[in-house]
Amino acid sequence: MNTSFVNTARLLGAGLRALLVLTLVTGVIYPLVVTGIAQGLFHDKANGSEIQADGRVVGSSLIGQSYNLPLKQGQRTADPDLRWFQGRPANGLGTNTVNTRYKLILSGATNLSADSKDLIQQVENAKSAVVRDNSVPGYRVDPSDVPADAVTSSGSGLDPAISPQYAALQVHRVAARNRLSVAVVEKLVEDHTQGRTLGFIGDPQVNVLELNIALRNLTAGT
Repeated sequence: MNTSFVNTARLLGAGLRALLVLTLVTGVIYPLVVTGIAQGLFHDKANGSEIQADGRVVGSSLIGQSYNLPLKQGQRTADPDLRWFQGRPANGLGTNTVNTRYKLILSGATNLSADSKDLIQQVENAKSAVVRDNSVPGYRVDPSDVPADAVTSSGSGLDPAISPQYAALQVHRVAARNRLSVAVVEKLVEDHTQGRTLGFIGDPQVNVLELNIALRNLTAGT
């Protein structure tokens, strides 16, 4: 038998065995081990940091949601449902036209510069809306008290949390809309305010979805 043919066959056989072994190790064993470790040690994070209410998943603690009223006839942009705490603006999000049954949102920033007239106008409009929506009898929001996260979207547009300052600014409006005392709603915000990671990383924040779930539970019997 030709020696070169034997050598070629031997090399092909070795290559095929290596392919099968590496496929088994990297394509089956390694994913199973990593998945098992993730599920065992980081079950919540591995499954998308899901938040449940009434026995079903209602969202993720990592992705913000909108709390709007149903669209009225002729409306293109829904009005916020002022019974609930509102998250950050999401001006950078794209729209989904492929799957209209489930309205997906696309992460993105506005990509507008700091001196953009469009961005400045967006911020001014958002500030006016925050002042108007959150001013109730006996409590008026001063424009100077409106924090940055109330009028600007983040780079991703998917922020699930707001600053304690923005949450506090909404307390009087939420209390009035839900016929609760201001003290009760303030305590709700306080209980859902998360401190800095490890005490020094990031800023204190309030997860809006978790806060609104607690608010709904509080008002369920009223």
